[in-house]
Amino acid sequence: MIVKDIMTKAVKSITPDTRLQEVASIMCLNRFSSLPVVENEELVGVIAERDVLRFLFPSIKDIMGGISSLDFESLEKDYKKVLPLKTSDLMHTPVIAVDPEIPILKAVSQMARHNFRRIPVAEGNKLVGMISLGDIHRAIFMKSFSSN
Repeated sequence: MIVKDIMTKAVKSITPDTRLQEVASIMCLNRFSSLPVVENEELVGVIAERDVLRFLFPSIKDIMGGISSLDFESLEKDYKKVLPLKTSDLMHTPVIAVDPEIPILKAVSQMARHNFRRIPVAEGNKLVGMISLGDIHRAIFMKSFSSN
């Protein structure tokens, strides 16, 4: 099987100017772990839940003072500070994407290499879909189940 056979073609994307409050809302309500960022019909980045949450992590200076002295509960309150930011402030660039014509297990190897659960599918710089580990697992399961 190749990526284009199982990828999601109707992809929700955002722009670099999308506020993180909207990004977080889309992610939470739709259970997306990442979203592709598109500008002028070109894939320019990806933003993942971890990019948003990483903003809350203690700084190196804080950690050097001793992790046991950090008040992680109060760090959660800083989440409100991330919401007015734009996607471009935290998005992941350069974009890592897979080609729609590659085998699905090659896509998994790319995802594992970069620790992604979802990855954009692009032809050149044009977003044509998204594929997740769940999509791939489901496709392999269904193929093995139906061939018995």
